[in-house]
Amino acid sequence: MIEGMARTRRAPTPGRRSKATAKKARVSTHPVKKRTREAQAIIKKLDKLCAALPDVTEVLAWGEPTWRVGGRIFAQLDDHHHGAKHVSVWLPAPEGAQEALIDAEPDRFFRPPYVGGAGWVAVILDTKPNWDMVAGLLAQAHGIVAAKKRKRA
Repeated sequence: MIEGMARTRRAPTPGRRSKATAKKARVSTHPVKKRTREAQAIIKKLDKLCAALPDVTEVLAWGEPTWRVGGRIFAQLDDHHHGAKHVSVWLPAPEGAQEALIDAEPDRFFRPPYVGGAGWVAVILDTKPNWDMVAGLLAQAHGIVAAKKRKRA
């Protein structure tokens, strides 16, 4: 640096966050939801199933619990978010599984907003689901995301 010249910082690009800001943003800015007893019981069950999987963390995002492996979401609760009809969990699914599950049981599965185009599937949980099936889908989603994380590393 030339003596006497001030060091200048480049202005941030609009729409981009600094690393420090991105780290701070991990805390949800959405208000804490009042949950029904039924929703609380569903979350407790999801917590138990997800905690049984390796290297899982839970992070509140968009006002909803998310479960992550390697920092990446593999399960996200939807407790009537944006007026949804049900309490559900959104999960990544193998190629072709989303359509097959929805076609086979449209009262149990649906294509979630935002991530449905990427092959994720929503499992309706407030209509007495088969929790063994949910546990299997959670384990499968965990494996999909963990494998992607390993490939990137």
